[in-house]
Amino acid sequence: MPAGPLHSYRVAIVGASSLRGKEIKQVLEDRNFPSSDVVLLDESVMAGTLTEAAGEPTFIRALQEDSFERAHFVFFAGTPRDAEKNWLAARKAGATVIDLTGALAATDSSDSPTAWIPSLDSVLPPRSSSSTNGAPHSAAYSSPPAPAIIACTLSAVLGAYQPRSLAVLLFPPVSERDLPGVEELESQTSSLLSFQEPPKPVFDAQVAFNMLGSYGESSKPSLADTRNTVARDVARYLSGRFSVPAIQLVQAPVFYGLAFSAYVEFAAPEPIGQLESAFANLGVKIGDAPPSNISVAGETEIHLARIQSDPNVANAVWLWGVADNLRLPAVNAVRIAEALIAKTS
Repeated sequence: MPAGPLHSYRVAIVGASSLRGKEIKQVLEDRNFPSSDVVLLDESVMAGTLTEAAGEPTFIRALQEDSFERAHFVFFAGTPRDAEKNWLAARKAGATVIDLTGALAATDSSDSPTAWIPSLDSVLPPRSSSSTNGAPHSAAYSSPPAPAIIACTLSAVLGAYQPRSLAVLLFPPVSERDLPGVEELESQTSSLLSFQEPPKPVFDAQVAFNMLGSYGESSKPSLADTRNTVARDVARYLSGRFSVPAIQLVQAPVFYGLAFSAYVEFAAPEPIGQLESAFANLGVKIGDAPPSNISVAGETEIHLARIQSDPNVANAVWLWGVADNLRLPAVNAVRIAEALIAKTS
C-alpha cells in the first residue's frame, strides 16, 4: 500500500452510483473507517452527479487514468466490466483492490484476487495452498456476494458436526441485479395491477407476484448461471477445509433481503441448543421471532430462526434465515480492509 498519514487512508469506490457502491459508502461511514478521503467513481454517464460522503457534499467522478492515484483501497462495486477493465490499474497505482462484483473471482490466474470472509477465520482451518485467508502479500481480494457468504457460514458452523448432507435453498431478491432489477419489479407490479403486460427487460419473465426457477431465454446471466457461480465460489472457498453444500436458487418477488432454507442431516442426534450456540458464537443472530426480509434491513449479520427438527427424518434439522443482501457483502468488504490495516499497524 502507498505510504500515507498514520491511521488515515484514501479510499476509492468504483461504481459509486450502484446499490453496492452506495452501501459501501454507508458502511465506511457507519464503521468510522479511518479514511482521509473517499473518492466516488463511476461510468462517465454518472459523472458529475451530486452526492455526499462523510456528511459533506461531493461529486461522482468519471473513471480516468489517474483515478487511483494515492489510493490505499479501491472497492469495485459497479459492473463486472468496470472491475475487469480497471483493477490492474488500481493495483499498479499501489492500491489494495477489494472486488464485490464477482468478476475477478472467476479468473484462475496467479494474479486473481483472494476470496476472504474474515468472520469465518476463527472456525475455518487455513487453506493448504499458499493463498491463505488474509495473506498480507496479496494486493487484491474478493468479497463474495451474500449467497456465498451465507452458504460458507452454514458449512463452517455445521461442518464441525460432520453432517451427512447439507442442502441450501436461497431466495435472491431482485436487487441482486442492482437498480435495473428493482425498477423492473416496480414496473411489473404497477403494470399487472393495471391489467397491462409487464415489462421484462431484465428477467425476461414475470417476477412480480411470482416465483421463478429460471429466467427467460434473453436474460443474462441466467438463474442457472448465477447458481453455478455461487456454487463455484463456495466450493473454492471451502476446498480442503469443509464439505461443500448442495445449492439451489429460486428467484423471489422481493426487492431486498436474501432468505434461505437449509436442510441438514447428521449421523447421530445433535442437540439443537448446541447448534444454535455454535452459530451465535460466530455472530449469527438467533431469535424466537423468525426473521424476514423486512426485519433484517440494514442489519450486518445473518439472522436465523430457531432450528427445527424434521418430523419424518431422524437426526435431520431445518434452518430458516435471512440477511440483508447488500449490507452483508459490503460489511465483509470493509472488514477485509480493516483486517489488513490491523495486520500492518
